[in-house]
Amino acid sequence: MLQPQATQKVTAHIPIDLLEDAQAVTGKGITETIKIALGHLALTDIYQDLRKLRGKVNFTIDVNQLREGDEA
Repeated sequence: MLQPQATQKVTAHIPIDLLEDAQAVTGKGITETIKIALGHLALTDIYQDLRKLRGKVNFTIDVNQLREGDEA
C-alpha cells in the first residue's frame, strides 16, 4: 500500500489563460494539473543528462533474440 505523501497548501497567482491551457492538456483539475507540471519540471535535469548521452552509449543487442524471447 502506498504511503501518503506530505503535502503543503499554497496560494499562487497563476495567469488564468496559462492554467486553462495546462488543464486542457491534462484534462484534470487545478491541483492535479499543477502536480503534473511540477513533476515534469523536477525531471528536467534528468532528461538533459540523458540527452547528453545520445550517441555515446553503445548497445550490443540482438534484436531477433529479443523478439523470440530469451530461449537460450
